[in-house]
Amino acid sequence: MHLSEITHPNQLHGLSIRQLQQIARQIRDKHLQTVAASGGHLGPGLGVVELTLALYQTLDLDHDKVIWDVGHQAYPHKLITGRYSRFHTLRQKDGVAGYLKRCENKFDHFGAGHASTSISAALGMALARDLKGEKFKVVAVIGDGALTGGMALEAINHAGHLPKTNLLVVLNDNEMSISPNVGAISRHLNKMRLSPPVQFLSDNLEEQVKQIPFVGDSLETELERFKEGMKRLAVPKVGAVFEELGITYMGPVDGHNLEELIATFKQAHKIAGPVLVHVATVKGKGYAIAEQDQVGYHAQSPFNLTTGKAIPSSKPKPPGYSKVFAHALVKLAENNPKIVGITAAMATGTGLDKLQAKLPHQYIDVGIAEQHAVTLAAGLACEGMRPVVAIYSTFLQRGYDQIVHDVCIQNLPVFFCMDRAGIVGADGPTHQGMYDIAYLRCLPNMVLMAPKDEAELQRMVVTGVNHTDGPIAMRYPRGNGYGVPLMEEGWEPVEIGKGETLRHGDDVLLLGFGSTVYPAMQIAEILSEHGIQATVVNARFAKPLDTELILPLAQHIGRVVTLEEGCLMGGFGSAVAEALLDADVVVPVKRFGVPDVLVDHASPEQSKAELGLTSPQIAQEVLKAFFNKTLSSVS
Repeated sequence: MHLSEITHPNQLHGLSIRQLQQIARQIRDKHLQTVAASGGHLGPGLGVVELTLALYQTLDLDHDKVIWDVGHQAYPHKLITGRYSRFHTLRQKDGVAGYLKRCENKFDHFGAGHASTSISAALGMALARDLKGEKFKVVAVIGDGALTGGMALEAINHAGHLPKTNLLVVLNDNEMSISPNVGAISRHLNKMRLSPPVQFLSDNLEEQVKQIPFVGDSLETELERFKEGMKRLAVPKVGAVFEELGITYMGPVDGHNLEELIATFKQAHKIAGPVLVHVATVKGKGYAIAEQDQVGYHAQSPFNLTTGKAIPSSKPKPPGYSKVFAHALVKLAENNPKIVGITAAMATGTGLDKLQAKLPHQYIDVGIAEQHAVTLAAGLACEGMRPVVAIYSTFLQRGYDQIVHDVCIQNLPVFFCMDRAGIVGADGPTHQGMYDIAYLRCLPNMVLMAPKDEAELQRMVVTGVNHTDGPIAMRYPRGNGYGVPLMEEGWEPVEIGKGETLRHGDDVLLLGFGSTVYPAMQIAEILSEHGIQATVVNARFAKPLDTELILPLAQHIGRVVTLEEGCLMGGFGSAVAEALLDADVVVPVKRFGVPDVLVDHASPEQSKAELGLTSPQIAQEVLKAFFNKTLSSVS
């Protein structure tokens, strides 16, 4: 059987180990060819090929449910659930999503883009099954990194208190970060403990002891203690922790040995209550270059399969915002030992790996634990340190209560740096940085700013580090800057709450925030070709808003346009409209941003075009709304 013939995972039933190994090779080939051509997550999926095939051979996927954590480890799952023929469209507009989506496929039982959610969701499904009197298996597959998330540990704690609820958790341990010392001996002991003969001997021994006249019942407590002691001897240390929580532990199992995996999963399905199978895998398995650089090949832009090198751009690109941010922060931290950079398992993505390399004592990685990261920063701030929390906009949502309760209410000087703010592209709805303007500007004591380019970002890093009156946040987009000149040091801070006028005109006021400032200048150029002269303001701050600059201009010009790369509801445009209303400045306002929709995976340019947010499209709308010009008249 060829991989292309598999349209339903139940077709794996009955296949021999040799046939499954052939399918595994084909999955890796397809996976590598696709990611090499169009980019995507590489290492995670390559590491779980055998795990996926073995697990699915032991389940009836017409009824049983598998919940994958995060989703970027589920590319093999996608390839055997009817998406092989379209897999070449991975992460492209209207193509196969890079993460799990319930609306994409009936076997995607739970959407997953953020880590640590699978066990909670799976437990909910298992409880619903039992309440409805239904019979099916529920499996959560979670990585060892995601297990650092508090939500996963909360779910494990809950599951352990439900001894009658059947649930299988598969721990995909691709770094051995949970238990680096487990090995062949513990694997052997585990096989012995959970093999049918040993289980039979244990149960039989208990029954025989109970039959001893006069003493059988009195030995029951001692027998239980004896059994528990034997368990602790047989189970590795990490397993003992799960066992103490009420979860049967099996493992570690070789995650690339199909025979061992299938036998273990079959045995796990027979055990009542919650069970955790610890599977040791190699991230990037089957592609030597990815195995040797597991961090670098977690995800890749298009690359040469033979060399592993990224396909070079046709023309040089300016430095990315993340790189500029990291360079500025390292420079400042070298002269200020109070600066501490904090990341939640995203050192490379945020650029904080540069701080780690240069000043490791001023760097903290908390793992996938954004809530802890925020409150940890609050504690550092209490003691006079300058914590800089670098987290993607979409992931900072996970620490929202901590921002409110632990930072804002106590007015602590924590500097939040939100990478990937705005439209991020191929990762889709779970990763779009749409909501940070709305969810931060409503909080008392918070300052929110956004640079128009990479040079202004340098200045805002200084601004954030120097701001000690309370919390402050900076949002900046994914990708490269504009190529404006950068300084190596000596950056001047930006005055809090002050914008700047970049262009003067009396016909319409264009207020840009962050990544929309340069497009505002482009819009002004298009309008000028039609005899319309615009004033363009770089607002810099969504809170506090520069009302001293904006209100007189709005009143004088009489037409206001706001631009932002974020949700319109509660965003920058809302802030401007509120300020005008509160000051009794009654002028027409046209807001441009992301409407009340989820932005799907596509290139940022495609998403903006679909949302009507390109510069020509906005210019057309401005002409139509304020100057009664026809759309066809815009070049």
